[in-house]
Amino acid sequence: MADDHWDPGRIDALRQRLLGWYATSRRDLPWRWSRDPYAIWVSEIMLQQTRVAVVVERYQAFLQRFPTLLALALAPEQEVLAMWSGLGYYRRARMLHKAARFVADRLKGNLPATAEELRVLPGIGAYTASAIASIAHGERVAVVDGNVERVLCRVEGWDAESRKGGAALKRRVDALAAQILDPLRPGDFNQALMELGATVCLPRKPLCLTCPLAADCTTRGEHKTAPRPRMLSREIARALCVRKAFDAPGAQKKDGAEVLLERRPVELTVMPGMWELPALREATVPERELLMTVRHAIMQVNYYVRVCSVGEKDVDALTVVGGERRWMLLAEAAQTALTGLTRKVLARAHLLPAPLDGSLGGALARRPGKDVA
Repeated sequence: MADDHWDPGRIDALRQRLLGWYATSRRDLPWRWSRDPYAIWVSEIMLQQTRVAVVVERYQAFLQRFPTLLALALAPEQEVLAMWSGLGYYRRARMLHKAARFVADRLKGNLPATAEELRVLPGIGAYTASAIASIAHGERVAVVDGNVERVLCRVEGWDAESRKGGAALKRRVDALAAQILDPLRPGDFNQALMELGATVCLPRKPLCLTCPLAADCTTRGEHKTAPRPRMLSREIARALCVRKAFDAPGAQKKDGAEVLLERRPVELTVMPGMWELPALREATVPERELLMTVRHAIMQVNYYVRVCSVGEKDVDALTVVGGERRWMLLAEAAQTALTGLTRKVLARAHLLPAPLDGSLGGALARRPGKDVA
């Protein structure tokens, strides 16, 4: 249960301050102009573990290609993954696609309206279901992500340093979030609390002087949190093999070049079926043979990747075959489900456009994803 000192008058004042702040300070994000539950669903799945700046561009492109739930359900999985490329955590895209097919096949294309019904769909947990239901349909259900949890722990002065007793702390946070939720504007209130955590009540150096909840906050500043797991490091090497593309009679194609790609086995748990550059037999590449080095983060691992340019005649001898291989036109590769590392390398080699967020670094988490596996 939430603490007794949250009397109705205090809750009403908090709601007014938070919603007033949100009306004037919220970021202008494209999904906030929609009440379409499908569009909100897509945005919430994309925002898990991915920076907002990256999601803005990918969200708009994704909805342009798949404007409706039925369009998504009818699309081949590889096309969905290609449109997801650059967002990472590809299981999210697979589950989104699977759920769209479930709704199209079994629910006549009608996405459920309540949080309880939404949780039946593949890949939708409590957080995502509550977000869709409250924002799109006004259901009076609280949304608790990592940002909301941090805000409420700071307001109450709850120690979030230890993972011990985490279930009890979560129950307290959930109870308080439900108690202070504005019943008249649940969607806006949930978004306001998440926005506050994302832009003001930051994990490090929170902007307490501009916080609309400063009068209610016990902590007013950083508080103890559980340390983040240490990133592991691993060195790997990849071969970039490019050749000119020719038509059958032997004339070079106008659109130029092909790159050798390898498909990851579908039985893998990480990025199954996606296309990547072949792995070199030796991870230690002499400096004089290096084309580039790339750092790429996947979950809790920092990969330090050495990329070597390999000729067509040498590729079999220098690489390890791990799956199906094919030469792919660069124009086709741009629309294919490539791993994030592969797209990053091809962009740095000026063979594909740069990632939409304007950088070649790994994506940082926008919020800890409650439903990501």
